[in-house]
Amino acid sequence: MSVTVIPVWKQVTPALAQELAAFWRQHKAIGNDAEMKQRAQQAVCIARDAAGVLCGVGTAVLKVLPRLRQPTYYYRQFFARSLRGRRQELAFFQRCKQRLQDYNREMQRPESLGLLLEIENAKIAAAYRRAVEPGFDAVFIGYSPRGLPLRVSYFDDAQLLPPMPVQGPGLRRGAVVAG
Repeated sequence: MSVTVIPVWKQVTPALAQELAAFWRQHKAIGNDAEMKQRAQQAVCIARDAAGVLCGVGTAVLKVLPRLRQPTYYYRQFFARSLRGRRQELAFFQRCKQRLQDYNREMQRPESLGLLLEIENAKIAAAYRRAVEPGFDAVFIGYSPRGLPLRVSYFDDAQLLPPMPVQGPGLRRGAVVAG
């Protein structure tokens, strides 16, 4: 299946937000309307099939893990069943990462060092067993409170920022502290 990847970071229209909500609802990916509305605004890229039908989305939200004390984008990716298993996942991920990296390069001071991944899919977790996976470009950093593997895919030339406080008023606007 051929797909077209379309960057939408910081450009989600009300029509696209509604389309994303319908997509998640149809595939039972997100349970409530408030979460769908919020997640739609976090869209980085979408995938459309040859007929123009939405079949995938990558989303990101800024988070600070207490153990890292550095801001990263908590990244999620969801594909319709028709797209799964067709070897589109990595290329789509790389396009989303590139869009976010470009966005940060345009900023006077980057807001993120890269992408934080909590690997929910058991097949993907089993496929990536090395601490640093060639091609995937994601470093294993431990396990989430849910017991899922955590990886970080750093942007090219990412430089550490001053350590963020684990809690309190020092967090940057929009940052979320996650376990």
